[in-house]
Amino acid sequence: MSVEPAVLVVEDEPRLAEVLCEYLARAGFRASRLEDGAAVAGWVRAHAPALVLLDLNLPGRDGLEVCRDLRTFTEVPIIIVTARVEEIDRLLGLELGADDYVCKPFSPREVVARVKAVLRRGAGAPADDERAPRLLALESDRLRAVCAGGVVELTPVEFALLETLHRAPGRIYSRGALMERIYADHRVVSDRTIDSHVRKIRRKLAGVLGGTEVLHAVYGAGYRYEEPGD
Repeated sequence: MSVEPAVLVVEDEPRLAEVLCEYLARAGFRASRLEDGAAVAGWVRAHAPALVLLDLNLPGRDGLEVCRDLRTFTEVPIIIVTARVEEIDRLLGLELGADDYVCKPFSPREVVARVKAVLRRGAGAPADDERAPRLLALESDRLRAVCAGGVVELTPVEFALLETLHRAPGRIYSRGALMERIYADHRVVSDRTIDSHVRKIRRKLAGVLGGTEVLHAVYGAGYRYEEPGD
C-alpha cells in the first residue's frame, strides 16, 4: 500500500490554507498546516515532509528567514507562495535555494500541478547521471551538446550556462544566480547579458532539436531547462 506524500502548507490566511489542503488531499497528498513561521523548522525536522509550500508574509518569522533556515539542514523541495513579484529574482537565487514559486492570486489547481511537477523532478534519482535529461548530453571536455539530431559547439560561457540549467531540470535560476555560476571572475556585466547568451544557445540548439524548446524563460524570475514530458 503506497504512502501519501506529505505536504506542509505554511500559510496564515485560514481560508486559503484550507482550500489548498483540500485540493492537495483530492490529488492524493497528506496535507498539514502551519500559520506561524517560527514553528516551521521544528515541524519539518520532526515530520520530514515531501515538500513545503511556504508563504512569505508570516507571523512569528518571515518566510525568507524560514527558507534560509530550512536550507541549513534539509533539501526538502520548497515552493514559495508570494505576492512580492519584484522579489522573485532574489527568492530563487543561490542564497535561498527555493525550487519554484507561485504568485498570488493563483488557482489551487495550478499549485497542485506545481507540487506534482517539483516532486516528479526529484523522485527516485540518487545520482546526477541518473537524473540527467534524455534529450541532450553535454560533453564538458569538448564544450558541446550532443543529441540524436547532431552536435552543437558552444563557447565556454554558453556551455557553463547550459550545463547549470541542464543539471537541474525544472529548477528556475535567476539571472543573478546564473551570472554567479558562469562568471567565476565576478566581472561586472549586465544581467541582460544572460538573455543574449540564452538567445544564442537557442539558435544553436534549434539546428539539432527542430521545434523542441528546452530553455524556458519564466517571467520575472529567470530561466529553467525542461524537456517535453518532464
